[in-house]
Parts: sequence; structure tokens; C-alpha cells
Amino acid sequence: MGIEKIPKVLLFDIGGVCVVSPFQSILDYELSLGIPPGWINYSISKTAPHGFWHRLERGEIKLDDEFYAGFNRDLHDPARWEAFYKIQQSKNPSLPEQVPPVPNIDGKWLFNDMMTASTAPDPWMQPALKNLKASGKFILAALSNTIIFPPGHALHREDFFADPIRGLFDVFVSSSHVGLRKPDPKIYEYALNEVDKYAKSHATEERGGLLGWQDGVKPDEIVFLDDIGENLKAAKKVGFRTIKVPLGRAFEAVDELESITGLKLAGDHPRIPIKPKLGGTNAKL
Repeated sequence: MGIEKIPKVLLFDIGGVCVVSPFQSILDYELSLGIPPGWINYSISKTAPHGFWHRLERGEIKLDDEFYAGFNRDLHDPARWEAFYKIQQSKNPSLPEQVPPVPNIDGKWLFNDMMTASTAPDPWMQPALKNLKASGKFILAALSNTIIFPPGHALHREDFFADPIRGLFDVFVSSSHVGLRKPDPKIYEYALNEVDKYAKSHATEERGGLLGWQDGVKPDEIVFLDDIGENLKAAKKVGFRTIKVPLGRAFEAVDELESITGLKLAGDHPRIPIKPKLGGTNAKL
């Protein structure tokens, strides 16, 4: 097998890669209520592509009371719960045979807890990003399923892109601004086109000339980091190289980035995995 070439573009997901994963909040919530872990993610994924979560991330609907009500309904579908529970029974025969009632989930509380938790920079990826930026050797880009928070919300920003983390990237593809979301193949093609345009428009700069940006960017010159397998599979189909970022162990992905780039990227944060909280949330029954 030949040695893979140095990429031109490092393409990052945000939640669960550059910032703490919202999945950590979901897992904590499920454990606090005694719900079989995975129900909330299963419920959200099975409503694709027209569930309230997916429509919000494509910017088709606003974050308002109508969204919260619809999201809550998506989380309380009896047929979907029964299907999920039977899958869990096949994995764990000790579960009661009779399907219990659909768990009572406070969708609005959960949503805002997830969003608040995922504003904190990942302690392993943050120094790696800063070191990559300082090296000047790569186009740093982001491809993220995003949410536009309305005025009055605690996470609202007048300028969506005026954010310390978003400001690290040369190109930022936001699902709620472009009307597409991962894992739709079209958003990967959109991202490829955006980084290609960036490379060609900066080819006359000194680093652009040294790094071959005049030739643009091909799919195999992109390394994409995400924490969701489905998103990585879709990226591979387009031709991107990929790195999986494990929940609570982003330092493993930083190791892979160091191997690919040949740079020292890691900070000094201890390499101790983040564990789920057992009963440490204010989840509402």
C-alpha cells in the first residue's frame, strides 16, 4: 500500500469534535431516567429526513415553541419506542418481556441542555486546532449540522460566524445556512466546492503557491473528522479520507491527525476519557 499524501484540507465537524459532544448530555439524561441508552438518538435518526430536528438543522423551521412541541412528539412515538425496545430485548434478554410505556422526556429541557453542554471547547481538540492554524500548512474547514438560535435565546449570536471556535476556520459550511445537512451527499459536494474555491482564490498567496492551491482541491485531499459513523460513511463515498472521533476520547483522533500531518498538535490535557454521569443531571421525569 502506498503512503497517503499530505492533505490540503482538514475538515472538521463541530459538535463532538471541536466542542464537547451533545451525545454526552443525551447519555447522561437517559441514564438518569433509567432509559435504555440509545433511545433518544434512535428516535431522532428514525424521523429523518422530515423530523423536527432535521428540519431545524436545515434552517427550514425556527427554534420556537412549535419546534419544541414537534420535537417532543417525535420523542414520544409509541411504534418507534416498541421497535427500539425489541431491538434492546434481542441484545439483553433480561429486559422485561412486556414493552413498557414510552419514556416521558422533557424535549425542551433536553434540547437546551444538549446545546449548552456543547458550547465548551473539547480539551484535546482545541489545542490541536490552534496548532494547526498556527502552522499555516492546511486549509482548515468545518462542516457542521447547525442551529440558528433566535434573539432572546441564551446562545443567540447576532453574527453567527463571530465565534472564537468558528473563527479558527478558513471555510465554514453551516447546514442551517445552506439548507442541507449531513449525511446528505449534496452537503459534502457543497463543502468540496467551497474549499476548492478557497484554494484557487488564495493560490497567489505565498503559502498557496507552496502548497499547490492553484490546482484546487480533490476529494482525496480532504481529511474529514466526525463523531458519527453515518456521516463518515457518506464522506467516504464522496472520496474524502476520514477520522472517527470517539465519544469522550478525542485525544485518539488528535493522535491520528499528528500522524497524518507530521506535526505536534496535542496540548497537555490528561488523556483520561470522559465518562457518563450517573444520576448527575436535573432531568425531569
